[in-house]
Amino acid sequence: MSKFLVSATWEDVPHLTPETKAQLLASIPAFQRDARSKGIPQLGSGAIYQISEDDLRIAPFSIPDHWPRAWALDTGWNWNAAVWMALDREAQTLYLYDCLKRATVEPAVIIDAIRARGDWIPGVADAADINKTDGQQTIRLYQRGGLDVQLPDKSVEAGILEVWQLLAAGRLKVFASCGPFFEEYRLYRRDEKGRIVKENDHVLDAVRYLVRSGRARMITKPVKEEHHGGETFSAPSGQAWMGT
Repeated sequence: MSKFLVSATWEDVPHLTPETKAQLLASIPAFQRDARSKGIPQLGSGAIYQISEDDLRIAPFSIPDHWPRAWALDTGWNWNAAVWMALDREAQTLYLYDCLKRATVEPAVIIDAIRARGDWIPGVADAADINKTDGQQTIRLYQRGGLDVQLPDKSVEAGILEVWQLLAAGRLKVFASCGPFFEEYRLYRRDEKGRIVKENDHVLDAVRYLVRSGRARMITKPVKEEHHGGETFSAPSGQAWMGT
């Protein structure tokens, strides 16, 4: 028997007017408001990133060409998820500006989707917890498909800590259009024994890979230069991230 999860917030309930929502929120303790209105696990009762999604969400905008970018991919037997981030060097702030989540598909489909978003952008990709040899073979498959990709550092607790530090400092923002991210963020939690609940977390895993390993790979978009007899492209710049 197959199972699926549906997550809904007050924004998905058309009969709740803004006035009604305001009245309801006023009657709920502040620490319970996200849990009641958005289905987010109550702070202190298992949520891994104890920061309101409202503090992360921003309206989408056009990413400047001079901002370096990278992507990360998490693969699994039932889902594949990829995320793209750009860095505002001046503010040292990361922006998660795009994400993709699909049920299991052929690698060629994922490769095409990643290349369509900028085949010049480098990335890191997990190999579904298989052994090192097969993991390298999977990465070579992506590379033969035209992707600039390496295996990531998949350290779980260290990666979670890095993501948490960025979120807490306001240095990781997420475009409101990245629905799959927020769906997972609301339920990303630990069980009563402190273990991470490994359900519906592929996007969050990809975020961890990108923060942990992808930042060092970020580059800017190659600049087209006109020359007599043809076109050339200047080399992109790296070493984008200055520190946490």
